[in-house]
Amino acid sequence: MSDTMTSQAPPDATRPRRGGLLRDRDFRLLWIGETASSFGSTLTAVALPLVAITTLRAGTFVVALLTAAAWVPWMLIGLPAGAWVDRLPRRPVMLICDAVSLLAFLSVPVAAWWGVLTIGHLLAVALLAGTAKVFFQTAYQVYMPAIVGTGDLREGNAKLQGGESAAQVAGPGAGGVMAQVFGAVSGLLIDAASFLVSAFCLLAIRIREAPVVRTRRSTTLRQEIGEGLRFVSRDPYLRVLTVFGATSNLALVGYQAILVVFLVREVGVSPGTVGGLIAATSLGGVAGAAGATWIARRLGSAHALLACEVLAAPFGLLIPLASPGAGLAFVVVGGLIVVAGVVAGNVIKSSFRQTYCPRHLMGRVSVSMQFVNYGTIPLGALLGGALGDSIGTRPSMWIMTGGLALTGLVLLTGPLRRHRDLPTAPEALEAPCSEPSTSGATLRDVRRP
Repeated sequence: MSDTMTSQAPPDATRPRRGGLLRDRDFRLLWIGETASSFGSTLTAVALPLVAITTLRAGTFVVALLTAAAWVPWMLIGLPAGAWVDRLPRRPVMLICDAVSLLAFLSVPVAAWWGVLTIGHLLAVALLAGTAKVFFQTAYQVYMPAIVGTGDLREGNAKLQGGESAAQVAGPGAGGVMAQVFGAVSGLLIDAASFLVSAFCLLAIRIREAPVVRTRRSTTLRQEIGEGLRFVSRDPYLRVLTVFGATSNLALVGYQAILVVFLVREVGVSPGTVGGLIAATSLGGVAGAAGATWIARRLGSAHALLACEVLAAPFGLLIPLASPGAGLAFVVVGGLIVVAGVVAGNVIKSSFRQTYCPRHLMGRVSVSMQFVNYGTIPLGALLGGALGDSIGTRPSMWIMTGGLALTGLVLLTGPLRRHRDLPTAPEALEAPCSEPSTSGATLRDVRRP
């Protein structure tokens, strides 16, 4: 079966030579849609916990459970989603996911206005939106090569990550202010609207996928899933990146899941200040996205990845030192450097994976890595919440950020430290085997894709 994507002209042939990718109409639409969606999602990352804390009086573990519910679909349906996406046209899948997410987040303020909002409702919304995200993000990885040509890989990844990081600066601050002035549930209306913007931008993109040629398959869904898993497990680069992503996300989400509770109840700051602090740390994402390409050229992509991931994570240990007044600077500095390292690393890793992996396996390889990487996110959220309830939020923050500081050592066990640059194809292949695309994780929050 042939299900590769085509356009009326090869991406590189139609790309403007001056002015960058934002002068390209289709990429610009994709960038606008994803940036708007990221803005809504980062606003919700503050608003949803605040709804649970201020409206429903939820405890630390319940707030962390909301984070877990959003990511547990990766453990439940992540692997078959990759195989399904490899069989389906990707843009319709992404449009359906936008519609499902819009309705899910819209239901929260509606239920609040009717006086019937419950924790169970919030958990169901987080689970449903998380399921849609599994399919959207997997399809997005494979759809991007139709929009961005091979030579524009790092620029495309950097611009998308930069737009997302800019949204992460504005979103939390807006979420905190809206929660303080209008109530926490109002922020979810903006997230719902952001999915509408994303859908309109997808519909306006002119490049179309080639029709899927449906033929009788000689392999089952289980065999196709296994093919993706074997490719990842046998490749020394993908294997170490997958293990690193899993351990890093466990600690990263462990502290992020209880950060709002820590700031509100332990440090004693207002909802508006919480949004401002998280927005300030998100400036690190803008810096990381802007500097990733330069760092990779300067140090080599492999050495740059090690520098971003190994050196930045220990700064997270500043966050538990936070105190009222000037002591809030510890949250800003520590979080800013951690986020900068994560985002710069994501740009480099996304560019590598999408060039390195065979096109016909890209969906399954991406989701095989994400199944492991994102599968630890709900575990990290539950661990952070359980520790917060049992020993307090500040000691829990010390444990989680301490674990994060050590995770970069995983990368030193693989082949990255022996080479200046990451390869463009597996050793068994003689030439690069795919065109590039971009993340994760678009990362609507800071996660390892």
